[in-house]
Formats: sequence, structure tokens, C-alpha cells
Amino acid sequence: MLQIKRAPRQNPSRQTQTHLPCCVLLLSLTWVGLIWMSPRAHAEPAPIEIVALGDSLTAGYQLAPGDGFVPQLQAFLRARGQNISVRNGGVSGDTSAGGRARLDWVLSPTTSAVIVELGANDMLRGISPSLTQKNLEAILIDLQKRQLPVLVAGMMAAPNLGPAYARRFNPIYQKLAEKYDAVYYPFFLDGVAGNHALNLSDGIHPNRDGIAVIVKNISPSVEKLLARIN
Repeated sequence: MLQIKRAPRQNPSRQTQTHLPCCVLLLSLTWVGLIWMSPRAHAEPAPIEIVALGDSLTAGYQLAPGDGFVPQLQAFLRARGQNISVRNGGVSGDTSAGGRARLDWVLSPTTSAVIVELGANDMLRGISPSLTQKNLEAILIDLQKRQLPVLVAGMMAAPNLGPAYARRFNPIYQKLAEKYDAVYYPFFLDGVAGNHALNLSDGIHPNRDGIAVIVKNISPSVEKLLARIN
């Protein structure tokens, strides 16, 4: 008589040996979760850095730490969802020659764009407009070689210097901005110059409210600058 042999029963302990133990699986999932939730995995991208290369108007002359052009512009842009860091490259009393001389150490590897606001002290000292133009052009050439987008903030000659000086000084900024394809803002002190309520007691430097007006007025040009950043 034919006998049917039953297959031998496998040892249950051997069946489980081919599977990952529950404790090891749980530990692995926990480890993956920690990586997913780690700060590096969820870190926000570094902010875009703009350098404001200028004089006392960007340095925040006699203003509280948060009231100058740089902090107010940064706060203005961040309030509109821009991940921006504005770095202060302003030195009170600086001329276009001074800005040109310190350009290398003002910029950093993380700089993405530059606002150039220089020439007011050249004008107040009666420096030849041709020399101011030469210095500003050297700055723009350097920034162009570095492939950094630029916003040129213009300045206008004080009336007491006479029309002849104004005719030589005032057109410098637009001419250079067009030549080097920079964003152009005609007059940095637009809406503030000559308004006693928006200036310090010297009648030259903007107060906190004056800076707020400058930031609001220049912000569309800054937006154009940001659009040029790769």
C-alpha cells in the first residue's frame, strides 16, 4: 500500500530567523525619523546678501541701531516674504575714492548684489565731478567682473554749488548705470531732502522717519535688483 509521507514540520524558530526582529525594525524607523526631522533636513536656505556700499546715508549716521537704512531696508523686504540680509558697507564721510579703495574687503563670497550710494561727500567738498565719475566707474567695472548685479543710487548737487557744477555732477549716475546695465534710482534723498521733519538737526542726514521714506521709495528699484540675482 502506497504511503503518503508528510513533509516535516518546520521549526517555528527557524521561520522567524529570516525576518528582521521587531525591535530592530522599530529602531531603524526611529533613526530614519530622526534624520527626517533633523535641523539640516529642514534648514531654510541662506538669505540673499545685499551689500549697501555708501557713506553716512547708508551707515545710519547718529541713528539708533535699528533705525538706519540697512536695518530698515532689511526689515521692509523680510516683511514682504523676502529672505534677504542687507549688510552695512557705509562709512560716514566716505567719498567715491574711499568706497573704491575698500571695495575688496566690503564684499564677501556670499554677496549676491550691491547698492552703490556714493558721491554726496564728493559734492559737498566740491571735488571735480570727473573724478567722482572715474571712481564710480571703477567700482562698477569691478562689480561687473564679479558678475554682481548693481543698483546705482543717484545724488544731486546742492543748489549753492551753482548750475555749472550741477550740470556736470547730476548726470553721472544715469550715464554710468546705462553704460554698465545697472538698476538706476535717480536720487537717494528723494522726498526727504529739504524736509526738516524728516532730517536731523543738521538738515542733511535723514532721521528715522526720513529713512523710512527712502526705503519705501527705493524698494521698487531694490526689487528690480533682486530679480537680476541668479
